[in-house]
Formats: sequence, structure tokens, C-alpha cells
Amino acid sequence: MRKRLMRYLFAACCLLAGSAQCQAGVVSFGSGANQFNMEFVKIGNPGNAADTTGAPNPAGAVGYEYGIGKFEASRDMINKFNASQSLQISLWNMTGAGGNGANKPATGVSWNEAARFVNWLNTSTGGFAAYKFTTGGVNDNIAVWTASDTLDYDASNPYRSKRATYVLPSYNEWYKAAYYNPSNSTYYDFPNGSNTRPTGVASGTATNTAVYGQSFAQGPADVTQAGGLSPYGVMGLGGNVIEWEESSVDLANSSGTSFRGYRGGFWLTSAFNPGPAFLSSSNRSFGIPSGEFESIGFRVASVTPSSPPAVPEPSMMVIGTLFGLGGLLAKRRMKK
Repeated sequence: MRKRLMRYLFAACCLLAGSAQCQAGVVSFGSGANQFNMEFVKIGNPGNAADTTGAPNPAGAVGYEYGIGKFEASRDMINKFNASQSLQISLWNMTGAGGNGANKPATGVSWNEAARFVNWLNTSTGGFAAYKFTTGGVNDNIAVWTASDTLDYDASNPYRSKRATYVLPSYNEWYKAAYYNPSNSTYYDFPNGSNTRPTGVASGTATNTAVYGQSFAQGPADVTQAGGLSPYGVMGLGGNVIEWEESSVDLANSSGTSFRGYRGGFWLTSAFNPGPAFLSSSNRSFGIPSGEFESIGFRVASVTPSSPPAVPEPSMMVIGTLFGLGGLLAKRRMKK
């Protein structure tokens, strides 16, 4: 009985540390047949200096620890999101470009739709929406948080709620995870810890490879086979599919209609996508937030909310109850 209670207490303590725990590790979303896991890699070294050689300039300085998805969001995740609630995100039909397998990256998802997905990750796990939607359409633009949104507004980033845990990565968060090597505090040109471009492959996990230079029909690889890792251990930041940033192209995040940044390159080599150049730290492009493109997907980041709720979360009440039970158990043992 005592060992069982201690296991319950340990689980409760993990819930107490929830905002910190979610920065890294595997997190489950959904339920039953619609449950899926998302693995987050911890990006440490807070307070690192910015890079002044890439785009935008400067970029990559982050003053806090955070987590970023080890893999791009998959089609399976979107399908299970669609099966879990009323909003429906459409995916690009990739029949002629690599197929529609469950572990392929979720392409054809607009920035707005990715933000809807991220909001659901928060609210379905008892948290708070990251992005402010005032209308019901799945591909409608967001509104920015304002000073009247006391618990959510952050003047440094009017797009993102202070209370959110799961977010789209900002340009700094994405850039650092891709190009910064924490072992020597150096930025590199490519997301393989090197100034030498990775080798283009169709699929796989070999060091210093990335999925690019392929035919259109080849399509992207599965998200867990999208090339070698960045110095932090993140896959697919170069190649496979381009990824949305949270940030607007002008970095101000001041309007829901602003063009959003995206970067990373994708599997195809063509006149539009000249191979490895699109993988480099010097390349950042942009698109309308409602745009849906076969070559663009996204990944999720996790942060520690800076504005916790004023009332105890259910997990806190559970913890209080379990510690109370622990105290009763201790008293019983003393009386024996």
C-alpha cells in the first residue's frame, strides 16, 4: 500500500511540475483511438548571443529554455485532431508526390490552421489557447492580443498568449534549434552543425544528410526518416518540407493579416527551390497566413507559461489530496 501511494505521489509531483516537464520528453494528446504522441527536444543554453550572419539579422538569441518538436507534425496528428473535435483541417493530397501515409509530414496546412491545431493541444490538456481567434472558420486570421487581455498580452509578442504552453516556434526559437551548436556556442550555415551542406537523400537518418534534391514524385520522407539531426537533436529542420514560423515577416507580430515567415527548404530541387540554398541560415521566405501549400508543413514548440492561472488547476487539487492521504498513512503507521 505504501509503495503504491508513493507512486501516486510521484505522478502528482510530475503534474505539479507540468509547465516545466512539457518542455522536453514525450507528451500524449487526444484519447482512445485518437491519441498520439509528440516528442519534444529541450533547447537549453538560455541567454545565448544572436547570430548576425543569417536572415533575419540578428536571430537565434533566446533568453529561456524551451522545447521543440523533434519531428515535423505528421498527417496522422492532423487526422486525429480532425476526429477529436468539430474544426476540420484539410491536408494536401500527396498521391502524386510521395503518398498520403500517416507518418508523412502534414502539408497543405496554413499558418492559421496550424495555430488552430496548437490551440487545441493547449485546451485539450487543460491549458490556455496560444492564439486569439474571434471567428469560427478554421482558416480565419487571428486577432492580436491587446493590453485589455490582461492574462494573455505580452507586448514583446502580441501573437502569443503568456499562458500558452504549446506554440508555433518563433523565428528565434526555430533558428536556434536549427543552426546553433551549444557545445561551442557557434552558429553554422546548415542545420547539421556544419558550414558544409548536408548530403541530399530521399529518406533516412544518417548524420549530415537532409531530404532535398529529389524529384517531385519522390515527395517528402516520413517525419522520423527526414535526415540527420541538428546539434540539439532535432530532425528535418533542413529539407523534407518547409516549416511555418510563428513570426510575421517584419518580426513585429502586430497584425493577424501579416505575411508569416517560413524556412528550411523541402524535398524538391527546381528553379524555384535551388537545392541546398533553401536549407541555409541565410534563407527565409514568407507567405500569407491563410496560404496552403504542398511543400509547407510545421512543427510545434513548448514553453513555460509566464502567467499561470490564479486558481489551482485540477492537478494541484489532486496533489493536495494525495499529500493528505500520505499524511494519514504516516499517522496510521505511527499509531501501530
